[in-house]
Amino acid sequence: MNRLKTILPIIVIAQFCCTSLWFASNAVMIDLVIIFGLTETASGNLTSAVQFGFILGTLVFAVLAIADRFSPSKVFLISALLGALCNAGLIWEGNSLTTMLCIRFLTGFFLAGIYPVGMKIAADYFNKGLGKSLGFLVGALVLGTAFPHLLKGLTDAFPWKSVLLTTSSLAILGGLMMALLVPDGPYRKQSQGINLSAFFGIFRNQNLRSAAFGYFGHMWELYAFWAFTPLMLQTYSDLHPETTFNIPILSFLIIGIGGLACVLSGYLSQTYGAKRIAFLSLLLSCGCCLIFPFLFAVQSEMLFLAFLLFWGMVVVADSPLLSTLVAQNAPAEIKGTALTIVNSIGFAITIISIQLISGLKTVTDTNTIYICLAFGPILGLLALSRKIK
Repeated sequence: MNRLKTILPIIVIAQFCCTSLWFASNAVMIDLVIIFGLTETASGNLTSAVQFGFILGTLVFAVLAIADRFSPSKVFLISALLGALCNAGLIWEGNSLTTMLCIRFLTGFFLAGIYPVGMKIAADYFNKGLGKSLGFLVGALVLGTAFPHLLKGLTDAFPWKSVLLTTSSLAILGGLMMALLVPDGPYRKQSQGINLSAFFGIFRNQNLRSAAFGYFGHMWELYAFWAFTPLMLQTYSDLHPETTFNIPILSFLIIGIGGLACVLSGYLSQTYGAKRIAFLSLLLSCGCCLIFPFLFAVQSEMLFLAFLLFWGMVVVADSPLLSTLVAQNAPAEIKGTALTIVNSIGFAITIISIQLISGLKTVTDTNTIYICLAFGPILGLLALSRKIK
């Protein structure tokens, strides 16, 4: 029991360190645009490149059942080292948009050996109270995602290359922590080999299918919200010239507060059930999508920020609970594969929503385009409202 008390903090810290790679380029996007002469669509394209890489990576990991056949901690380490190397490649002065897209694609590919594998490791250790454990784990992902914005916003004098080198160093540290301090868990059941029937058959389970489709609806909204948070703040500042925002710091707070929400939802799930809390969170975030466009006309910057902070909480609070439902309803020997497949499809969906918002912004300047983010939560709510066996 004492060992279990130290295992979860180690997994959480390692996950935080490694997932700081995810939005590292977004935090220094202004510098990249100026230095390398990128276009306005570069932010959406570089974000989507990471998602594409993550999708292909998760497909490869799932088809080959890597997290189920080999030690998850070692898989985590190798992925962290390679992801850190790719992330640091952005500082190369000879980069073009093409090389940066490739670098971010490869970073996303190796993140497939970090995020879902980290959840697999947690599931191997914590059979009971998995919702609470994944709440901490996804909370670490959220903070890791937001952390580059904090690095950039601490001071204008902080060089953009330092943001990239710091996140790469953290990823190396996180990978070493996982490999050296977290052995294979007691609930791990090693897969005997590649099982393509398991890959194609996991959605036959009605309980797993309901949770997965709820997760897909949640993902439609989540990463688009995170990707466009700085732009939302900038748009409000442009509409209200008297407003002065420290956009990197506020982006960190709005995204990062979701980490606390994940921990809170994990605890609430122990009393009220994972499905019920996930449904409520998705319902609230759906409401935020519908209301948000009207907030740009509000003269109170405090109200605007308070709304974004609330949205930043509810937009991700359901994530660990939906992953918990997937893990609990998957056979033990393919638990890692199931989590990886669901992650893969979910992140494929994020590309569609991010590109949709990016495309709409090139043809219209209306802020009502953000209502499109409600499509996913609505479909997710319909999936979760079905009676689960």
